[in-house]
Amino acid sequence: MRILLGFLFLFPTFLFSQDRLTGEQFATRSEVIAQNGMAATSQPLATQTALYILRQGGNAIDAAIAANAVLGLTEPTGNGIGGDLFAIVWNAESEELLGLNASGRSPYDLTLEYLKENDHDNVPYRGALSVSVPGCVSGWFALHEKMGSLPMTTILQPAIDYARNGFPLTEVIASGWKGNARVLQQYEGFSDIFMPNGKTPEKGEIFKNPGLANTLEKIASEGQDAFYKGDIAKTIADYIKEQGGFLSTKDLTDHTADWVDPVSTDYRGYEVYELPPNGQGTAVLQMLNILEGYDLASMGFGSAEYIHHLVEAKKIAYEDRAKYYADPDFVQIPMEQLISKEYAQARAELIDPERAGDEYPAGELEQGNTIYMTVADGDGNMISLIQSNYSGMGSGMTPPGLGFILQNRGALFSLEEGHNNIYEPHKRPFHTIIPAFVTKNGKPYLSFGLMGGAMQPQGHVQVLVNMIDFGMNVQEAGDAPRINHASESQPTGGKMTDGGILRMETGFSSETVQQLMRKRHTVQFARGVYGGYQAIKYDAENKVYIGASESRKDGQAAGY
Repeated sequence: MRILLGFLFLFPTFLFSQDRLTGEQFATRSEVIAQNGMAATSQPLATQTALYILRQGGNAIDAAIAANAVLGLTEPTGNGIGGDLFAIVWNAESEELLGLNASGRSPYDLTLEYLKENDHDNVPYRGALSVSVPGCVSGWFALHEKMGSLPMTTILQPAIDYARNGFPLTEVIASGWKGNARVLQQYEGFSDIFMPNGKTPEKGEIFKNPGLANTLEKIASEGQDAFYKGDIAKTIADYIKEQGGFLSTKDLTDHTADWVDPVSTDYRGYEVYELPPNGQGTAVLQMLNILEGYDLASMGFGSAEYIHHLVEAKKIAYEDRAKYYADPDFVQIPMEQLISKEYAQARAELIDPERAGDEYPAGELEQGNTIYMTVADGDGNMISLIQSNYSGMGSGMTPPGLGFILQNRGALFSLEEGHNNIYEPHKRPFHTIIPAFVTKNGKPYLSFGLMGGAMQPQGHVQVLVNMIDFGMNVQEAGDAPRINHASESQPTGGKMTDGGILRMETGFSSETVQQLMRKRHTVQFARGVYGGYQAIKYDAENKVYIGASESRKDGQAAGY
């Protein structure tokens, strides 16, 4: 049996954060409840910015853009205007869900042949070759054009003010900033902005970013063309060329954000919506379809039986994720089959209830580090928005004077011949960031997300099962201890042959851990790999919003 010696001693029977008078003992606080508006983000200043915009007469879309701009400044360890953006929006007036894919494409002039001729087995993880077009700004303007109500000059002003006048750094972000800087300070321009006086800012220290203030002012007054066609675009392209990369002004000029139809499945009477590939949200629907065939409620939260079935469902869905998920403009993806109940039932037959699978085949089908935030307004509009640089602070590529880092999403391409996600010019890479939305009886029920790379689909499923099967409230569902399964099967290449690694938070019983080991799971203790959750639930009976933000990040849920 694959057992890590001494592991069991790391796990108390239970780990309570404090004594609670009501609810689950692992909950860090009560839910936040308000009538007129709600915001939940991973940084309190961003949450307060969203509420400020709502109080100024803005709607949920205005507030989300404003909060995202503040997060790009205050939490550059996860996002910024050098990254991509996805969103699911509930339009209260038309009573419909809208999906937005604002992810960027690879450079026209970088070819697969170049990468192979220069002995790259993978697209480099950082540096100029990892950079794809940043889609965030296009996402803001697509959202604003569709549903915005306040001018962009008003919406972006809070972020401009914080960038120019400074803000105090929070604890988790300060720690991540320091860790990222150890690697990224080697790249030209990074230290000039993100290591003032030769070091990263500490918790509570005031940080200013006048370059970002100037960039945001141009975007606010001149629109997205200022970013994709003006001096900003030229500065980005010239810098990347100097660093040995290929991103050009044409790549930026030709970029577009796309409105897409969300995909969904019914899970025990709840309609769960995700965005289709090039993202990984489809894995959530596949996992839920498999798990729906089991009586999870009778198994109980934290039981070895439940965790075993959760992990095996994840392994199966992630094999399809590794094989099929890619840019639908380049490959035909069998979406209808992937999210069908019949397919899930057939795939579930592969699960042995007593033994962890070492490997699973992908289905044979005909082919056809991040921030999450959510905002709701008094008119019933809700937005589920996720935005990211990919790995922490991204590629390290920091164009001079602009105040932000470019993402390294290009690293998520495969270089394997015949792979759906193989690198091609002007192609969107496989994407990890996924917003989610749930409706019940055709009405909004839950806007939520959970940041953290390959953890995200796993986290979405755990949150939903916690609420729907185990009866937790929206705060408890996020605070409950989580598992994270990691394996070699990825859209960049690789194949799981050893069952992967099951990583568990403290809070699960030692008896559960022992039972999982007896089922031949390789179990490890790990910190910081379980994502960061925000959510807003709509209580249709009382007509109130219920917000949640967990303690793993610096975040806050607040309303009025």
